Amino acid sequence: MTFPTRRAALLAATGLAALSACALATGAAAQTPTTTPAPAKKEQSTQVQGVTITAPGSQDMKTSIDRRSYSLGKDIQATTGSVADVLRNVPSVQVDVQGNVSLRGDANVTIMIDGKPSGMFRGENRGQILQQIPASQFERVEVMTNPSAAFSPEGTAGIINLITKQQRGVGATGSVRANVGTGGRKNASITLARNTKRLTLSADAGWRRDKAKGEIVDDRERFDALSGKYATSRQQINFASRGNAYNARAGVDYDLDKQTRLSAEARYNDVTYDTDAGSFYDGKDVNGAPNARFQRRADGQMKRSVAGLSGDLRRKLSHQDEEFTLNASLERTRDALITLADAFNQLPVASNSVERVRVGDELVQGRVKADYKRTLAGGAKLNVGYELQVDDNDYDNYGARGPNSGALVVDPALTNRFKYDQVINAGYVTYSRAFGDFTVMPGLRVEDVKIDTNQVTSNLKDGYDYLRAYPSLHMQYKVDDMRQVNASYSRRIQRPSATDLNPYRIYQDPYSYRQGDPRLKPQTTDSFEVAYQRRKGFNYYLGTLYWREARDGVTDVVRDLGGGVLLTTKANLAKSRSGGLELVANARLSPKVSYTISGNAAWNEIGATDLGFPDKRSAWTVSGYAALNVQATPKDFIQISGFAIGKRLTPQGYREPTGMVNLGYRHKFNDRISGVVTVQDALNTFGDKLVINTAALKDRRTMDLDLRAVFIGITYGFGGKGVPNPRRAREPAFDFGAPGGGVGPM
Repeated sequence: MTFPTRRAALLAATGLAALSACALATGAAAQTPTTTPAPAKKEQSTQVQGVTITAPGSQDMKTSIDRRSYSLGKDIQATTGSVADVLRNVPSVQVDVQGNVSLRGDANVTIMIDGKPSGMFRGENRGQILQQIPASQFERVEVMTNPSAAFSPEGTAGIINLITKQQRGVGATGSVRANVGTGGRKNASITLARNTKRLTLSADAGWRRDKAKGEIVDDRERFDALSGKYATSRQQINFASRGNAYNARAGVDYDLDKQTRLSAEARYNDVTYDTDAGSFYDGKDVNGAPNARFQRRADGQMKRSVAGLSGDLRRKLSHQDEEFTLNASLERTRDALITLADAFNQLPVASNSVERVRVGDELVQGRVKADYKRTLAGGAKLNVGYELQVDDNDYDNYGARGPNSGALVVDPALTNRFKYDQVINAGYVTYSRAFGDFTVMPGLRVEDVKIDTNQVTSNLKDGYDYLRAYPSLHMQYKVDDMRQVNASYSRRIQRPSATDLNPYRIYQDPYSYRQGDPRLKPQTTDSFEVAYQRRKGFNYYLGTLYWREARDGVTDVVRDLGGGVLLTTKANLAKSRSGGLELVANARLSPKVSYTISGNAAWNEIGATDLGFPDKRSAWTVSGYAALNVQATPKDFIQISGFAIGKRLTPQGYREPTGMVNLGYRHKFNDRISGVVTVQDALNTFGDKLVINTAALKDRRTMDLDLRAVFIGITYGFGGKGVPNPRRAREPAFDFGAPGGGVGPM
């Protein structure tokens, strides 16, 4: 087929889906039987054929053949905290001090909301977004470390899916939540829904204000080949930031008849961070004599807004277990980072200067997905589909300098424009069948990818395309009613981001630059897992052995440009391997005391010979999470939780261990009103320390961020008849047509 390009393709894709939806809906109405229809059945989960193990009396953890689901109902931090806060409490997931997410140490993670990718979670600023979105919007987190072929292979570590809360009562329902914290932190949210026999209307909105202050200290040693000595420098940055986030969502589900459902949703998120920073740089030559010194004061603003529309049609066809779904979405993400700085240079020459720098980008992304599934003879399940994704990226950077703010002149070294377009055509098939207690689900996805880059400022155009196949295989064996064994394999990919491909040197501060490479190759990872699960009464235990082989990993490489200036570039690593053992337990110590504990012992090997290392580098790291839950009285719930992340290997060094302890208390005043008190980072131990240790450059960068906070909050629920309405409860909110489906409402 001819590849669509840029915005015309986005509009065409959305229009195609809309026309198809109208045609199918019209056909569905015309085919509705005139006889009295059979009584409505409860909505069926899209769970594949296989066994789901759930701890009785608890919905905290569920597993299916291709994913694990964790409820946020018992996590008190979800009441007052952000998405980043609660993800730190999910097994397999780590979140650093800046909100960056990784799965088992791999930061290449795809994050979805209700089974749909979002531009909010792409790019360098997605960590700040995760720290601003209220966790109270979501009821559970689904983790897929080995997704099936029905999902995009993007994200070598896997997929994290955030499932939004749904008001399931009959009639009008809703809730209001407000929290006040120390340091000027505040957040509030409201959810509303109305359920009738054929129609569901839902909406939610939220606001969050965060404040933070911290310090970054960067100590560098640069090797001088002539003298054989190291020149040293220290940069110290003190900063304070204020963040405001607004989010809103509205959705509608309407049943044309018992076979056809139409859905539409609109989302909007807006996050703004204002930062005041002051930095001091002191550089010395190889003999210890000062040769560079400056002070810099900067006011900065980071702003990201995301607006999206999506529509779905779900049609149950003639066969009872035959279904067609169509989804179309269009989303626009805008980023801007604006800095106004005054610099006071003392060495080598005394001077003053002012600079204004703006780094901005816009991503318009359109998706269309058509999916068909059917139950075949013998209970086998077939799932086939097609997906089109069109990305239009536009990066526009601007910089000006002058002796004062009234005499700024555009600086070509700070000004450039870069365009990046990507079109992905994908087809997939999965087949699931049970042979007694053994279930097997093979799958295959084929993607045709076309990428065009255009460094407008330098008039450098490039492009390439490739066709690749991504197989997957999931197997499940039921030992007995209490035990099962899962095994899986998938091939994943991590495509370089648009900024990774931009060859223009991007200014960050006088001693820090970034630069991409338009010829970077995507990282490919083959992932293998074997898991054993057991439940005994309330108690649930899970052990997973995993192994990953990766090639062409895209990583940061820091180089010394001389004079204390560092350039961070991108490079493909030759090969890396990792593996480990992950253990999870959810159990009761007594009727009123329960615990959750998870641990991961991982080994990682990096082949970094291209970066100047003579041999492969490897290391072990251990991380874990634990929570103790005490139901002191029927109305009082206490929680102590914490996590620790061990020393982690990087291509040029390592990150030092870190961790956090959280406290929470919840009191239920009545069936509608509850109050909470939470303490975040109670011991003030969370931070980030990065060490680069090469022959040419030794660098130690420490970030101490004050995240400790106390929150007091209240939640009020209203409306509804107090009875779930299974007819109007939306189906498990995962990707339409996904062979793994949801694991059922929690």
